[in-house]
Amino acid sequence: MSQETTTVFPTGVTEPEYDLWGADVQIDPTGIFEDLDEQDRIWWDKAREFSLQHVRPTIHEYWDQANYPLHLLKVLGDADLLRDGQNPAGSTPMSTMAAGLVNMELHRADGSVGTIVGVQAGLAVRSILKCGSPEQIENYAVPMMRGELPGAFALTEPTHGSDSVGLETQATRVAGGYLINGEKKWIGNGSVGGITVVWARDEADNVRGFLVDQASPGYRGSTIENKLSLRAIWQAHIRMDDVFVPDAMVLPAAKSFKDTAGVLFATRLGVAWAAVGHATACYESAVQYAQQRIQFGRPLAATQIVQERLARMQSELATIQLLAVQSTKREMQGKLTGPAASLAKYTATRTARSIAANARDLLGGNGILTTNRVARHFADMEALHTYEGTETVQALIMGRAITGHSAFA
Repeated sequence: MSQETTTVFPTGVTEPEYDLWGADVQIDPTGIFEDLDEQDRIWWDKAREFSLQHVRPTIHEYWDQANYPLHLLKVLGDADLLRDGQNPAGSTPMSTMAAGLVNMELHRADGSVGTIVGVQAGLAVRSILKCGSPEQIENYAVPMMRGELPGAFALTEPTHGSDSVGLETQATRVAGGYLINGEKKWIGNGSVGGITVVWARDEADNVRGFLVDQASPGYRGSTIENKLSLRAIWQAHIRMDDVFVPDAMVLPAAKSFKDTAGVLFATRLGVAWAAVGHATACYESAVQYAQQRIQFGRPLAATQIVQERLARMQSELATIQLLAVQSTKREMQGKLTGPAASLAKYTATRTARSIAANARDLLGGNGILTTNRVARHFADMEALHTYEGTETVQALIMGRAITGHSAFA
């Protein structure tokens, strides 16, 4: 006859589950968001609802496995969130401020998901709306905004990152169109099927824009593996060998690098808002962890050094919130300069990086677990800090404005 036994575990062996997604954490210490336009707040709430419903439940699994939740593209389109402040005819108005708030909120949920919108709407759709024909807008930009067609933006090359103006991809005129030859790297959505906006030099050395179907013969998009950051979106190394692009797929108003730069300038503040989103996620996770984690018989939040850390993080978060809002107001007034946009990106990403590092450290060993949220944002901030112009490039743009001397090599 067997005798049932009861195993008694010592106190403290079972660690509690931590809820680190920001419920009841005050993330607006200066009240900067209290006077938002009601329509802007509706957009923000829509992005928040999307994040909690569609991102929170499974994103750490996609991130861990470097798997792309491409199905979210259509969900984002159905929610009308693939806009980035662009307002084609018949659309519900989305202001530049609303676009920033949406960008912030999606990156608050996850950097890869936020990057989907940045690539799809901020770069690919914007290129077509700014430089495309009415037919191209209807055939490609509109389906992209609906999430029905993946869109990529191919500017960066393996040997031309910060100096993207030096791009070497060639477009050679042939009967009925162009042949494209060259390579691009770090191209979000460049290997998932869809349309890639490719920037290349024609025979007159002008930078032109081309809509390239990824199913075209000669187009090879290889997903880049072994990434530390943005693991839940696929970025590609693209090789193009005599890829034929018909005249109907050439962007008529993309005739120089100035047109390319116009697209990039419009997205730079989006990077600052994205940094605010990452910083918000790390700050609120740190606050909640400090309240829930018991050490030495009391919550971490009851210790002086932890309170000092949280106060410092709150101060830094408030700083970049104010910077993002003020910069966006200037952009809406048509007064935002290139150096001012660089200042916003430079300051926001540096500061968010500091908040992420502090939060990761405050969580101790639990801070390196992707299921505890902070680790993903900590890693993703490294990519955000680099793309859309590295910290050094932004500093040189600012330095040129400060001193009147260009220090670019």
